[in-house]
Amino acid sequence: MEALVQVSRLVSELNAADAKAANAAIGAGFAYGLAAIGPGVGIGFVVGKAIEAMARQPESAGMVRTTMFLGIAFTEALALIGFVVFILLGL
Repeated sequence: MEALVQVSRLVSELNAADAKAANAAIGAGFAYGLAAIGPGVGIGFVVGKAIEAMARQPESAGMVRTTMFLGIAFTEALALIGFVVFILLGL
């Protein structure tokens, strides 16, 4: 919370163009932070369920592992999309 107060104090001392750029960068960082939460939770859920499935039926571990890695890849793509949006908003 202290950091936000200091950042807002610094932004208020800038001219209009610099303040707009600073606010855009802060907003983009906040947006990427929010975009990273979903994939993090999703990957944790996918891996947890895959481990549970492998523990219940060890003979299907190979197929479950392959499917788990596909799920992780698709979920991680969401984080990469969030990063691209972060870059676009920051510029």
